[in-house]
Amino acid sequence: MPSRDATTHWEGGLQDGTGQVSLDSSNAGQFNVSFPTRAEDPNGQTSPEELIAAAHSSCLAMNLSGVLGGEGLTANSIDVSSEVTLSPAQGGGFEISGIAVTLRADVDGLDEAKFRELAETAEKTCPVSKALAGTTITLDAALGR
Repeated sequence: MPSRDATTHWEGGLQDGTGQVSLDSSNAGQFNVSFPTRAEDPNGQTSPEELIAAAHSSCLAMNLSGVLGGEGLTANSIDVSSEVTLSPAQGGGFEISGIAVTLRADVDGLDEAKFRELAETAEKTCPVSKALAGTTITLDAALGR
């Protein structure tokens, strides 16, 4: 399996500096970042937390698709939202204090209880969830849109 990489160039101090994140592997884009837009209004800029949320939601959607496939099922649709929260850390600095995942799927031939079981399996076996294991992750999974 390949590795992927991104690069950030930063200039200036924490409060007045700015940076640019480049998605190098895919060359899919470059995104501006700054601490004020990370900690307050995003004002059109991304943040490490938003990038983690994007990685988590896309990984979990793919992983659920694979878990369903293992049961002989194919989703008509899967929608995953991941909300990553940045908070002050005890002792100073900041931490990712929690990740709230909302997962909705349209899957024919599956009852709610079995779906929740498969969604929990997908969350626990998702590579990004595993990488984020030091953070509390909550999962709200249900059939429907």
